[in-house]
Amino acid sequence: MSARNVNVYYGEKQAIKEVSIDVDTDNVTAFIGPSGCGKSTFLRTLNRMNDTVPSARVEGEITLDGENIYSSGMDVVQLRARVGMVFQKPNPFPKSIYDNIAYGPRIHGLASSKADLDTIVESSLRRAGLWEEVKDRLKDSGTALSGGQQQRLCIGRAIAVEPEVILMDEPCSALDPIATAKIEELIHELRGRYAIVIVTHNMQQAARVSQRTAFFHLGNLVEYGVTSEIFTNPREEKTKDYITGRYG
Repeated sequence: MSARNVNVYYGEKQAIKEVSIDVDTDNVTAFIGPSGCGKSTFLRTLNRMNDTVPSARVEGEITLDGENIYSSGMDVVQLRARVGMVFQKPNPFPKSIYDNIAYGPRIHGLASSKADLDTIVESSLRRAGLWEEVKDRLKDSGTALSGGQQQRLCIGRAIAVEPEVILMDEPCSALDPIATAKIEELIHELRGRYAIVIVTHNMQQAARVSQRTAFFHLGNLVEYGVTSEIFTNPREEKTKDYITGRYG
């Protein structure tokens, strides 16, 4: 997925300024930066979540497999299946665990039979690291799971429609350290199969889970590069100040 000279406006206010970046399946990409710097806003442009904000306007080009996702011919429902999103707060549907996973494949016609659907549900839950914990209670409500399990269910739900990209907006900020470690482990396992972008406030987490890091500040992409270099030898003074805790 590729973004070129992207600007985002909310009414008169410019939230993102001339951002260009590429994300790929070989690397987990982390977006870091202080609150209100534009990381989540930019993340939301990658699957057109900003379309839901009436005052939002996006300029520039964002392509998925070479196709402009903001072109008039783009099917947004299809786009959001290809570019899945996992939010800060786990948001399972008020349905059974099984139906949470089966929902996307059903509406996108990915299963031709109940047996097909069963296979998709099991493999998605396995990939989300949840199968062993829930296989005997698939009829239970997804909302009855613990916070960490709910978040893995949401990741499983995103995976079930075979996306190319998974966007994660601070997926661990509402979770305890044990649940956080499980999500981080899961991100490692999913790398290489999907392009993964994670917004995080936690720099240690960015250092642990990502191979590429983008540092945002006041709507600008200040620096983008190999995670280990950004954290040990940043090129920009602003990045260095943020990483050493001078502001943020």
